[in-house]
Amino acid sequence: MTKITPYIKLLRPNQWLKNLMLLFPPFLGGTIFQDGMIQKGIFPLVAFCLVSSCTYIFNDTIDATKDAIHPKKKDRPIAAGLINNSSSFVIMFVLFVFSLLLSLNVSPTFLYLLLIYLTVAILYSIKLKEFPIIDIFCISAGFLFRLQAGGIVFGIKISDWLFLSVFLLSLFLSTGKRLCEKISLGDNAGNHRKSLLYYPDGYLEGTMYMTGSAVLVTYTMYVIQRPALVYTVPLCTFGLMRYILRVKSGTGGDPTESLLKDMPLLVIGLLWTFMVGWSIYGG
Repeated sequence: MTKITPYIKLLRPNQWLKNLMLLFPPFLGGTIFQDGMIQKGIFPLVAFCLVSSCTYIFNDTIDATKDAIHPKKKDRPIAAGLINNSSSFVIMFVLFVFSLLLSLNVSPTFLYLLLIYLTVAILYSIKLKEFPIIDIFCISAGFLFRLQAGGIVFGIKISDWLFLSVFLLSLFLSTGKRLCEKISLGDNAGNHRKSLLYYPDGYLEGTMYMTGSAVLVTYTMYVIQRPALVYTVPLCTFGLMRYILRVKSGTGGDPTESLLKDMPLLVIGLLWTFMVGWSIYGG
């Protein structure tokens, strides 16, 4: 089992949680439990999980030297020397082929979107992550690609307010992640991530507050047309404030890790899911 563990960690399965964004359109649209809808989402969801693991492996391979001197990332399989570059590229190729085959069974439009997502992620790992603001927008784009892919797969039009809410929330989370890195790494922040050299003191913090406030506005506008969902706004407010507290205290800024390891955030997330589900499907 210990020999398999590094390969499992290499895939970062905990990050697959982000791919549940594909299910947002049918879940919020009230159609996810209709006949065949869940089955329709299996191939797309697995395809995105596989291709996202490709991007993580590629990024870890590129950043192996820098990750080796990072207090947390040094334990990643490639940085720790548990998996060599040849093996990582073979795994990437296999994952890509399987994701490609699955995507071909979904639709050409889904395949194009998946390839665009992969291209942006690769360009991000190679160069784009070095540029301030662009690095944050690249991370945000990943969430939007997932949301749009869900709309394509299930044939649901993404509302303008939902699109804006997801866009601003992803910017908020990405900014928080960068701010937490800058706080935790201190003077070594620029050595690990070049873009952090170009963010003046207070910039990331101000951007996080700005996007967090905008998220509340757009989400409120989204749910205002569904009276029962208005009561989820306090939950979202608490969630945003809790995440800011984690970032500012240096506890952690990774969105997935925050959700899975922070009990208040996990409870709020589950409660939000229950309340939204009940308001849409309970009647």
